[in-house]
Amino acid sequence: MQSSASKPQSAAAGSQQANKVSMFSQPIGVWAVVFASIIAFMGLGLVDPILPAIATKLHASSSDVTLLFTSYNAVMAIAMLITGVVSSRIGMKWTLLTGIVFIAVFAALGGMSNSIWGLVWLRGGWGLGNAMFVATALAAIVSMSKTGVAKSIILFEVAVGLGISVGPLLGGELGSISWRGPFFGVAGLMVLAFLLLTILMPKRAKLAPAGQPSAVKKKGSLADPFRALKFRALRTFGIAAALYNFGFFTLLVYAALVLGHLGLDEHQLGYVFLGWGLMLAFTSVFMAPKLQKRFGTLPSMVVQLLLFAATLFVMAVWTTDKAVIIVMVVLAGAFLGNNNTLITTAVMNAAPVERPTASAAYSFLRFIGGAIAPYLAGKLAEWFNPHMPFIVGGAFVVIAALYLLVNTKHLKHVDDAESAH
Repeated sequence: MQSSASKPQSAAAGSQQANKVSMFSQPIGVWAVVFASIIAFMGLGLVDPILPAIATKLHASSSDVTLLFTSYNAVMAIAMLITGVVSSRIGMKWTLLTGIVFIAVFAALGGMSNSIWGLVWLRGGWGLGNAMFVATALAAIVSMSKTGVAKSIILFEVAVGLGISVGPLLGGELGSISWRGPFFGVAGLMVLAFLLLTILMPKRAKLAPAGQPSAVKKKGSLADPFRALKFRALRTFGIAAALYNFGFFTLLVYAALVLGHLGLDEHQLGYVFLGWGLMLAFTSVFMAPKLQKRFGTLPSMVVQLLLFAATLFVMAVWTTDKAVIIVMVVLAGAFLGNNNTLITTAVMNAAPVERPTASAAYSFLRFIGGAIAPYLAGKLAEWFNPHMPFIVGGAFVVIAALYLLVNTKHLKHVDDAESAH
């Protein structure tokens, strides 16, 4: 009895010790993955400032250009289902390195493309690499971290925010030389990421899913993510994220095209989305944990989603006002940063499954929304008017908030699970 009782006390003591440790007190392997994640997420933002230039140079319509994000996200969504199988067989480190190689190769080939449709297909290959990297990176950071799940996720969101914010700035600079520059830039940066992970990340034997010794680590199955989605909380967060991503990618892709039509060049677009990404990174680290602690995960998420929807509706009304669009894009970064950290933390605690499996199942659903949204936004502008994509994107975000509220009783446990870590 005494030995049994001491286990919860030991776990609680470990949790308290993890909470006292700074988020930045991490092993060198964690920092290698974080740095590689920054570079990987630069790839998303690098392309954003050059969308108008790609449309002009390759004689493509706005809806054609949005397919660069649709193919990327569609392949990511499907590939998320196999990341667990791959990483359980070849290890997290080799899964990350394989993803990096895919990104580097397809980005370089994209830089050599001469047609919009060739570029669309190559972006799909880029998405495959990104799926292998992103799904595994979060699990690797959580596994190697000594600061607990919440702080590990915040650190990952910092990498996401920095990558997304610096990416447009670099993309704008390289894109001002040639629209091909950002593609070759990504390829070069991923070579650097490959070298860093090869040297600094621990070998496969030292890695295992959090809380599970490597000696008993089991091989994943293609059915694992689908089994994980049987848990209502995880499924609910995934569906909400798919709906919310309609707004996210309307902002990221369509707003860039609107600003391009309003006269912003690659440099200026880079600076606008730099501001957006910095707001996203800042709130991910400094605001989201405070909101979660004071108001709880679900109420905080709902408020942030509604505030984000409000920025999209404002853009729908003042679509031709350059200053309003710029201010709303940057402001939206604050709400997106808060929501990203809140929902990612919740997903890690939503179901009693391994974290890589939970991440894969959730990401499969959310990237379905990310695949449909960019192309739908471009088509809505063609079918109706330039205001309609923002209206529809905002409506989907409101539906996401309402969907979470309807399922409140199935989601309350995520805060209890977080406090136990």
